[in-house]
Amino acid sequence: MPEPKAPIAHRFRGFLPVVIDVETGGFNADTDALLEIAAVLIEMDDRGRLCLGEQFFFNVEPFEGANIEPAALEFTGIDPNSALRGAVPEKEALTAIFSGIRAEVKRTGSQRAVVVAHNASFDLGFLNQAVARTKIKRNPFHPFSSFDTATLCGLVYGQTVLARACAAAGIPFNNKEAHSAIYDCEKTAEIFCDVVNRWPQPVDLAALEAEDSQETDD
Repeated sequence: MPEPKAPIAHRFRGFLPVVIDVETGGFNADTDALLEIAAVLIEMDDRGRLCLGEQFFFNVEPFEGANIEPAALEFTGIDPNSALRGAVPEKEALTAIFSGIRAEVKRTGSQRAVVVAHNASFDLGFLNQAVARTKIKRNPFHPFSSFDTATLCGLVYGQTVLARACAAAGIPFNNKEAHSAIYDCEKTAEIFCDVVNRWPQPVDLAALEAEDSQETDD
């Protein structure tokens, strides 16, 4: 008999939300470098409330022939040539992150992961291009579905800029740390949890276990 699904596997129709943030060498996912990538797993406590789980972060080596716009580096403050970055190849970074996400998908009984990001089409576009370049076969993410926190924040707080949405939600935000993939990813995860937790769904474990049993019987 299969293990019962974790409550979070029921909250989003079998999708496990994973927050992603990337810092890049420009706006074109086809040509511009991926320079940083971070991921934060989302968990659910025994009250049915979302919270932050395991985190992943990598500085990434620009792929061969990648374009890097000086304006992008000025905006992020990243020096792609600095040895102190400890940057790794795209494939190494994605393989490590995907391995952790697949383990969580399996642990929770979810079907697959779904990207959560601020202006999600941007991050998902760079993620998908990096997957295509590195020819990684086991991508745990849905290829086009996502949760966009910019849209959610516009609905809930009347703000679409991450820093302003955090202020409206009462979440501390340090502008000096912004535009780092791990910092922005953490804040995006916090804001996503705050939005979802405003519409709680009571967790009835007995009902969930009965649903799992019914699926097995079918």
